[in-house]
Amino acid sequence: MTFSASFTTKSILLAAALAMAGLPAFANEGAIGARQGQFKIMALNIGVLGGMARGTVEYDAAQAQIAADNLAAISQLNQAFNWPEGSDMMAATTNRALPAIWENQDDFLAKWAAFGTAATGLQAAAGNGLEAMQAALGPVGGSCGACHDAYRQPQ
Repeated sequence: MTFSASFTTKSILLAAALAMAGLPAFANEGAIGARQGQFKIMALNIGVLGGMARGTVEYDAAQAQIAADNLAAISQLNQAFNWPEGSDMMAATTNRALPAIWENQDDFLAKWAAFGTAATGLQAAAGNGLEAMQAALGPVGGSCGACHDAYRQPQ
C-alpha cells in the first residue's frame, strides 16, 4: 500500500498542529511547577529562620545568613514570567493562585517588590545576632501574608 506525498504531508501537519495545541497548557504547567518550587525553597528558608526566631532551633549566624541570602536571591526573580495568563487555580487545579493575580497584576507585583525589600533588610540583619534577625523577619512574614491574603486560595 502506498501513500501519496500529499496525504503524508497533511498527516504530518495535522500531527504538528495537534502537538502545538497542547503547548500553552504545557507552558502553564511549567510555570506553575517553577513557582511552586520557588515557594518551597522560600518556605524551607523561612522555616529555618522562624525556628531560630521562636527558639526551637539554636540561632546560628552562618545558617541564618545563608537562609536570608537565599530569600533575597529569590526576591530578585522576575515574577511576571512565572505567572502567565491561564495558570490560575481555575485553569489548572494543581495550584491555589486566585484569578485576582491577573486582574490586579500591578498590585501583585508591588507586593512581590515589598517582599524583596523585606528580604533585603533581613539579609542585612540575619547574621548580626538573634534579636536583629527576629526584628527583620517580621516584615518578611508580613509581606508574605499580604500577598497570600489577597492572591492565594485558602486550603
